[in-house]
Amino acid sequence: MTRPSDHSAIPAPKVGVLLINLGTPNGPDTKSVRRYLAEFLSDRRVVEISPLLWQPILRGVILTTRPRKSAHAYQQVWMKEGSPLAVHTRATADALQQAMGDAVIVDWAMRYGNPAIADRLAAMKTQGCDRILLAPLYPQYCGATTATALDAAFVAMGAMRWQPAVRTLPPYHDEPAYIDALKQSIEGHIAGLDFVPQALLASFHGMPERTLRLGDPYHCQSVKTARLLGEVLTLPVHLSFQSRFGRAKWLEPETEATLARLVREGVRRIAVVTPGFSADCLETLEEIALRAKAIFLAEGGEKFAFLPCLNATSEAIILYKRLFSRELSGWIDQPV
Repeated sequence: MTRPSDHSAIPAPKVGVLLINLGTPNGPDTKSVRRYLAEFLSDRRVVEISPLLWQPILRGVILTTRPRKSAHAYQQVWMKEGSPLAVHTRATADALQQAMGDAVIVDWAMRYGNPAIADRLAAMKTQGCDRILLAPLYPQYCGATTATALDAAFVAMGAMRWQPAVRTLPPYHDEPAYIDALKQSIEGHIAGLDFVPQALLASFHGMPERTLRLGDPYHCQSVKTARLLGEVLTLPVHLSFQSRFGRAKWLEPETEATLARLVREGVRRIAVVTPGFSADCLETLEEIALRAKAIFLAEGGEKFAFLPCLNATSEAIILYKRLFSRELSGWIDQPV
């Protein structure tokens, strides 16, 4: 049958991969940070309190005082090209596009801020992607990270007349390829230090303790990642959780308290890695590389090294290519 002359153009079918990370303000100024925090802290997956109770608190004291403090923190780590998280995630998407070739369209988005998930899904659909792998770059699954990223993607597709078929990337906290990528990265960075660490601290993003009781596997998956790292590294590996907020009881042990305890136990030289983050961001560059270092040294530590995230390194690209090739099985003719 001949296509009608007035039929709209339809691009050739393509397969897409959308990398999703947490998000970032557009700039390191108070106004941009306030807008970002308002979106982030209004997510019911992030703050599981009734909006009737939470929103007055958020719109009152939190958005009045916290943006200025957070903006100062962002200013200390902001890069010439923009937010570190955006810079590294974009670089990862670009490197993956080159590694995976024409068989797949690789794009990236942020759960909060820009580029928005809805906008990038629409752009991929316009390019002809009728099959898309949604890939939240969180090795360990949590409702406040992985689930909310997928929520946003599903809401965006709910507004589409012609939806793409989708698959979602499972958590990869114990994937041999992930542990190997971490091992190679950690050993490479340690080899470049001017000292030999006595221990490695694996610091994961904190979550309220109630998330564990409610069924999130995040704590268990973080513990397993740390255990598997300890099995492949010669250094003793310790576990902690960072980034607390508010008065709720959070997962233990806490990062800064753990650093102080390790000093008391005789650890004077330490390296810190953040295996729950796929790319360096405010929480790794300011909270760990600057603040945690200052605390460790003030407690009596002598040498402190922050080891960067996988970012867009060759270790990361090899890892993601292996994970995505498996998840794209049947959608592409052969492994990429």
